[in-house]
Amino acid sequence: MKRACKRLTTLRTIKSGEFHTMPSRTYNFNGMKKSLFSLALVLFTFFAMAQNNFSKSAIGVGVVVEDLEKSIDFYTNVIGMVKTGEFSVSKEQCTELGLTDSYQLDVTILKLEDSEEASEWKLMSLGTKAKHPKQKFMSDDTGMQYITIMVKHLQPVLDRIEKQGIKVLSGKPSELGENRFFLLVQDPDGTFIELIGPK
Repeated sequence: MKRACKRLTTLRTIKSGEFHTMPSRTYNFNGMKKSLFSLALVLFTFFAMAQNNFSKSAIGVGVVVEDLEKSIDFYTNVIGMVKTGEFSVSKEQCTELGLTDSYQLDVTILKLEDSEEASEWKLMSLGTKAKHPKQKFMSDDTGMQYITIMVKHLQPVLDRIEKQGIKVLSGKPSELGENRFFLLVQDPDGTFIELIGPK
């Protein structure tokens, strides 16, 4: 039963020399609460969108590697990424943009799936060797150390890893609970790759 507040208001209206009492409007407070809540939700959504200045929800990551073909092979044939494009940035433009001082960049774009919304894993090589030793643990260096990839099933990935003779740093796989399992490997340059999903 709807809660309503009714009251009679005596109106001093003169009609034919008599006073009349007339019922006032009926107020549905539950309806008013719902309307106010809806208005607050719309305003919150509007201000949240106004504060978001990002044109895409995905992020692109540039990774400089020693051997481009070896890295492409690892990420496509072992991890399962797909090649979606490539582009080059001239030496002059790299200098102007502050990217390099004397190198041209030839970039290969990989994604987990070929869609506009997927994040970009952009591989490039300058033909130079790394200036630091390959780390054995994430704690060995600063900066970006690992990426996490969620998969539908781990076993196909583990099969490809073992076929390529890549060392698994975790269990094969390690159990996280709630039907989630974990694999940890490193790419050819030492970046750690976490793979999480059911078997």
